[in-house]
Amino acid sequence: MDDGDLERFMAEEGLPDSFRRTAELVCEPLAARAQRRRIDRKRCAVIGLCGAQGSGKSTVAAYVVRLLEARGLRAVAPSLDDFYMTHEARQRLAREVHPLLATRGPPGTHDVGMASAAIDQLRSKGKAVLPRFDKAADTRAPRAAWPTVATPVDVILLEGWCVGAVAQGAAALATPVNALERDEDAAGVWRTYVNDQLDGPYQELFGKLHDLILLAAPSFEVVAGWRAEQEAKLRAKDAGGMSEAEIARFVAHYERLTRWILAEMPARAAWTVSLDANRSPFE
Repeated sequence: MDDGDLERFMAEEGLPDSFRRTAELVCEPLAARAQRRRIDRKRCAVIGLCGAQGSGKSTVAAYVVRLLEARGLRAVAPSLDDFYMTHEARQRLAREVHPLLATRGPPGTHDVGMASAAIDQLRSKGKAVLPRFDKAADTRAPRAAWPTVATPVDVILLEGWCVGAVAQGAAALATPVNALERDEDAAGVWRTYVNDQLDGPYQELFGKLHDLILLAAPSFEVVAGWRAEQEAKLRAKDAGGMSEAEIARFVAHYERLTRWILAEMPARAAWTVSLDANRSPFE
């Protein structure tokens, strides 16, 4: 792709000029890595892209797909977010297991079986139908809105905030990390369920990855700030957006695993991209 292609992508996505640095230092090397994986394997390569909320992983994945397509490869970037359980299914979990499972996001609130089947379909000859999740409605979009992809594809870039994560040891769950855990999960039922799900079904899904890339935020506090920025922009556009109190409670659901990923995953990931507070990668 030439500079004109990058310009068009940035215009389409409404990206700042600083994305040029991300394109050069992250997207282009990631596309080259994925292409090498595809060549070495002589079949579909599955790359995991992990990054906290607001880290820019969806944008990175979208541009990497463009780069790979320009090289003649068929590539897709499904988001783990599109495999959230329906609103009704999470309400049932909230009643039967713990009320905090009504909030989408942590492990245990995705349909991991559906995600695993989608990866398998994308690697098999024929076609795959990929789900879409409507976050405004807090449930899956109608099936008519789900895209169909001709398969097999050459590269699958699975992106998500906890892609490739591993469970914590049981002892780590004993101490709450924030007020949400202290006040609403005093017995540790919710965090134990989340950890057990991550240690079981999610590892079956993540076992399909051939490479794991981490976009590492400087700290959880920065991640919380990124989310606040996103919500402030929505409020400015009269497009909803959570209040500061709502944001604080929402991100608290993600705090334990986000901190654990930032501490543990760099030692395992094939490539860790360190980001600054402005989401810009270090060289």
